[in-house]
Amino acid sequence: MQSPVFIAGVGVISALGTNVQDNLMSLEKETAGIGDMAYLSSVHRHTLPVAEVKMNNEELAGLAAMSPRLSRTALLSAIAAKEALADAGIPEYNPYRTGFVSANTVGGMDKTEDFFPDFLQDNQKGRLRNLVHHECGAVTELVADHLGIKHHVSTISTACSSSANAIMFAARLIKQNILDIVVAGGADALTKFTLNGFNTLMIVDHELSQPFDENRRGLNLGEGAGYVVLVSEKVANSLSQTPACTISGYCNANDAYHQTASSPGGTGSFLAMEGALQQSGLPPDEIDYINLHGTGTQNNDIAEGTAIKTLFEGHYPPMSSTKSFTGHTLGASGGIEAVFSVLSIQKGLIYPNLRLSTPMKDLPFVPETKFRKGVPIRHVLSNSFGFGGNCTSLIFSKI
Repeated sequence: MQSPVFIAGVGVISALGTNVQDNLMSLEKETAGIGDMAYLSSVHRHTLPVAEVKMNNEELAGLAAMSPRLSRTALLSAIAAKEALADAGIPEYNPYRTGFVSANTVGGMDKTEDFFPDFLQDNQKGRLRNLVHHECGAVTELVADHLGIKHHVSTISTACSSSANAIMFAARLIKQNILDIVVAGGADALTKFTLNGFNTLMIVDHELSQPFDENRRGLNLGEGAGYVVLVSEKVANSLSQTPACTISGYCNANDAYHQTASSPGGTGSFLAMEGALQQSGLPPDEIDYINLHGTGTQNNDIAEGTAIKTLFEGHYPPMSSTKSFTGHTLGASGGIEAVFSVLSIQKGLIYPNLRLSTPMKDLPFVPETKFRKGVPIRHVLSNSFGFGGNCTSLIFSKI
């Protein structure tokens, strides 16, 4: 039997706040971070609400201790990853085989968007430094260098399941005795390209989104970063504090139904959840909370809901979509929601599904609508489902 993989630390930045404590406070107060656009320059500023981190790039750079010339994605990534490492309380991680597995979908696209207006007017103009960190891997490498992590550096980009896949890959690297410590998760910043692309698909809500509501209209885009520090049993035993939990199960599945839509029957969602449960050795009725993917789109919510109906029939645990707070942070969503899942176990929390007014008539369960604390939480299932049918489920378990 393989040794368990422990979660030793967490870090997050989102529209709810710049650290774990601020995010927890907003969740408990049932205060969403979604509102009018303030930092992204877009023709949709007054029509499409978004969940922005409430700081400009110069302020983020100060918090990250990095250059404000870097992409917003890199700055968000560094802030959350540094908090996760600090929370883990590892005195010195360089003697260990340490990795950084980070996900994103936009890379340095925000800086590329800054470049093109001048360049299109005159191809002798535009700052070329805005282009050099465009691709997704550059963000990971910049942050890994900033953290001083050199043994293993990987970037994963599988749409909205990206950072869940990063965490899954990190767990496998430790289980196979390739690494001892991995900082894993992801980051994404809002960009005009992303907003325009999702709006073209006609799945962006012009009001605050209502995940798993019968009258849902679409999603609100967000930005942020979330990371967990995964450690081997050897490292966990050397720490002065007990790790928060273990990652007991994970699975990635792909239904290959459509480029951007989930299969109506929730095939990929079902296979991911079923596979994660099988690996953990848990029956469905042992899950105490589900952090839903729950984007608020017509297609996604019915697909995920149908899969849950099939798998959990007879026992529907409390569940909710925290995207009703943070917006859909794309490549960062699996990392942010992994942090929330770990905190759920650590502090006995159930998060509400905000703005749920009319439950979906085709589903036999209703997500939670009120914040609850002091709940005995042993096992949490966190779902992250991406374009192309790339579906990943993670299970976190109390030690």
